[in-house]
Amino acid sequence: MGSIILIRHGQASFGAADYDRLSPRGEEQSVLLGRWLARTHGKPDRVLAGSMQRHHRTASLCLEAAGVDMAFEVDPGLDELNHEEILRRHRPDLPDEATLQAELRAQPDPHKAFQALFSQAIAGWVGAGSEAAHDETWPMFRERVLGALKNLAGSGAQATWVFTSGGPIAVMVQSLLQTPEENTFSLAYPLINTSLTTLRTVRGVPTFFSYNNVPHLQDAGDAALLTHR
Repeated sequence: MGSIILIRHGQASFGAADYDRLSPRGEEQSVLLGRWLARTHGKPDRVLAGSMQRHHRTASLCLEAAGVDMAFEVDPGLDELNHEEILRRHRPDLPDEATLQAELRAQPDPHKAFQALFSQAIAGWVGAGSEAAHDETWPMFRERVLGALKNLAGSGAQATWVFTSGGPIAVMVQSLLQTPEENTFSLAYPLINTSLTTLRTVRGVPTFFSYNNVPHLQDAGDAALLTHR
């Protein structure tokens, strides 16, 4: 039996010009994760990451803290959906990051306002299916993520660490649990930064084991480390 640990990236830079960069808190989360994995899981046989900066930085900090001297493989199939395009097409009056942030700053709770806006945009994107005008439609996104899962499960590795984002993790879990496809993102929104979602593999077939665990953050005893965005 093999294990695949799906790791959501550390906290990114919400509200900054470059969202894809880890925040100082995201870097701390990644180091704490690596130290915890070293104590509890030993070393992996295989490490993969999406192609985004936040994936790479989380992986690098985690592996260093875990004492794992191994280069990670890059698989774009593990990349997050293009949230900027999805938001732009949902709200053409918010054509760029600066305009979006100005809109959010005008709200009493920018994080809550963004989540409401994002949820509406995602629902429209998923609902449009292959008819959406986006560069990557919902069916295309789902297909590439499940292709990445097939690659992970079929490698024969006994212990695989995967650094990715909430969207791909949600797609994989939804597929394995066979929940309604339109509810996929209800599995993404609760995911905590650097949380662990574990799959098991038997003869190349993946099964669901556990979801959204953060023992490394709970051990630190600082509630501020439990972030979702």
